[in-house]
Amino acid sequence: MIVDRSVSHGSISTLCSMPMHDKERLYQRLIQLDGRSYATYKELRGTYDFGAFALHIDHVQSDPFAAPSRMRACVPQASAAYPPHTYQNSSRSVALSAYLIDSFAAQARRHTQRSGSGYSGLIEIATPGQLLLERSAMRIDSTGVEARFTVGLPATGRRALGRQAAHLLCELLPEIIENALRYAANDAEEIERYITAGEDADILRTQLRARGLVAFVADGSVLPRRSGIDDRPLAGAVPFLSPPSLRVEFDLPNAGRVSGMGVREGVTLIVGGGFHGKSTLLRALERGIYNHRPDDGRQRVVCEASAVKIRAEDGRSIAGVDISPFINELPMGRDTTCFSSANASGSTSQAAYIAEAMEAGARTLLVDEDTAATNFMIRDERMQQLVSHEPITPLVDRVHALYRERGISTVLAMGGSGDYLDVADCVIAMEDYLPRDVTKRARTIAAAHPTARKAATAHPLAIRERIPQPHSMDARRGKRSLDARTRGDHCVLFGRETIDLNGVEQLVDGGQTRAIARALLYARTHYIDGRRSLADVLDAVERDLAERGLDALDDRCLGDLTHFRRQELAAAINRLRSLQVLQIEA
Repeated sequence: MIVDRSVSHGSISTLCSMPMHDKERLYQRLIQLDGRSYATYKELRGTYDFGAFALHIDHVQSDPFAAPSRMRACVPQASAAYPPHTYQNSSRSVALSAYLIDSFAAQARRHTQRSGSGYSGLIEIATPGQLLLERSAMRIDSTGVEARFTVGLPATGRRALGRQAAHLLCELLPEIIENALRYAANDAEEIERYITAGEDADILRTQLRARGLVAFVADGSVLPRRSGIDDRPLAGAVPFLSPPSLRVEFDLPNAGRVSGMGVREGVTLIVGGGFHGKSTLLRALERGIYNHRPDDGRQRVVCEASAVKIRAEDGRSIAGVDISPFINELPMGRDTTCFSSANASGSTSQAAYIAEAMEAGARTLLVDEDTAATNFMIRDERMQQLVSHEPITPLVDRVHALYRERGISTVLAMGGSGDYLDVADCVIAMEDYLPRDVTKRARTIAAAHPTARKAATAHPLAIRERIPQPHSMDARRGKRSLDARTRGDHCVLFGRETIDLNGVEQLVDGGQTRAIARALLYARTHYIDGRRSLADVLDAVERDLAERGLDALDDRCLGDLTHFRRQELAAAINRLRSLQVLQIEA
């Protein structure tokens, strides 16, 4: 079932129903500003009736070198004329919005060019890349289409070029909107490809659990990417083909019957030689929590929605986390049931990450040995004999208990430790980017070459909820009463604190980081009160986002925010170095 959120965020007509001036007034005002101080552009703030759409000038930049001015165009459905089936549920409306963003960006590139000082002449919208994610840049519902974009108002030095601005806003912008946002001006077949790809992926994802699966990779998928900085599919890559023993089929409303490899609940091991595709498969699964555009190659690769990629993060901070199921009896009697550290090791950071993921509601863990702490993953027989006292219970001894006791499945990409053959429910070998089911062979090898290592004993896998303390989340910075912003795509500046999110690998878009920065302020202001647990705070923020969309986080009609999961918001809170918590007794 697809949840329909397309009309729950407040209608576009409501957002756009403000007192209006007409287009001619805007044109004449811009002509009058020609040659005057750049600051006089601020007089333009307001709403203007262009007939086929309304233009909102929400924020005007202070000078041509500052962040460009924020604007919105609201096109009523009487002009846009999108058939209701194209936005009838959230899957379709999000996919259609991604298509419209691309269309708007292409038209802006075609019709405008920068000339003058700073950002002069620029019209830009936050573009979506390969993923179909809810973005504040574009919305569509039964009342119309709303596009949010930025404009660099023209200048020479710090003098307004009013005549150029009049041409930009009153002639070029209407042409962009006419060609980008009306249904008749776009490719109807391509729109269908977008909306059906998004809907089918969501339906696939919702059916996984009933089939006892945590992920699905359709036959014919293209998993390799062009490079680490180019997420488009690699030309000439080997199409994915499921082993017969792991093949499952789904009936989808748009694509019909599709076949592919089902990744079962429990413990799945992905093995293979270097450069044969095991990490590529795992990366496709970690991105399978999101929908993909129809030309991506991974549009029918899905993973259950709460899956979290776990890795080691040397040096990160930890606040009051129970890591005792994995690490206990540290020297000097350090308590690991409520463990804190300003500079965690690889093993303690990975243990904390698992506990934090469980607290945030993860049902699947994804682990690549290349980014894991070796001593957390495995401890072989010889090392057990040499070192008699070891506080770490390696994951190999806990991974089955995670599923048996907590219902949490694990998928591991592993090339260096055969000890995991003893605990794997399924073993997939990647060879030349094609998977083979080698589970039976792995069990035969494990039986023929038994290890003498002893499984370590450990504490129960309890989840100890924590209550964030409001005084430890101080967003004040100098003269600013509250301040949260981003630096790059993986760093949040929260008050005087810096939150490093480079280790949060499923944070894939700078707009997500910007939205998380706003969500941190929102959660601190509305819900972090010293009584609610972190899980309760995440529930509340998630509920508000479902009801009101990304505008719940900020009332300034920002156009550069992207939807995120509760798991990534939890990761940001957990990496705040000033964080203090009270632990709820298990």
